[in-house]
Amino acid sequence: MIDHSPSTNRNSGVLAGTIAAPATRVVALLALCAAYIQGPLTKILDFNGALAEMEHFGLHPAGFFAVAVITFELAASAMVVSGFLRWIGALALAIFTLLATFIALRFWEMPDGMDRMMATNAFFEHLGLAGAFIIVAAMDLTKEARK
Repeated sequence: MIDHSPSTNRNSGVLAGTIAAPATRVVALLALCAAYIQGPLTKILDFNGALAEMEHFGLHPAGFFAVAVITFELAASAMVVSGFLRWIGALALAIFTLLATFIALRFWEMPDGMDRMMATNAFFEHLGLAGAFIIVAAMDLTKEARK
């Protein structure tokens, strides 16, 4: 049975207002893009580490890919958070996440054990992250279509 009492409606109204608030939206979008902001900043501060990462995953020339990844992640994150062509930034991050996940987290090739379990968990977490970006893109496109 659903409680439709005034206090329940008031509480859900407060919750909806808080969740829909512009500040909450910005914080949520920053959280969604956190790895795509932190990662490039780390690569900038330790560019040799960024080069080593590109080499590790067989991306050559490493310098080109490191700069491209840094630029891409920061630009796409800025698009998602700012709202400027948000749907493009979100779809780009979804595709990037899927590609990177299949390159870096090939758990099916790993022997049983803790490393495989951790890679499996990370793989599916990244699928969820890509799905969230697709939802952001869909919501942005739907909003645009209503205008």
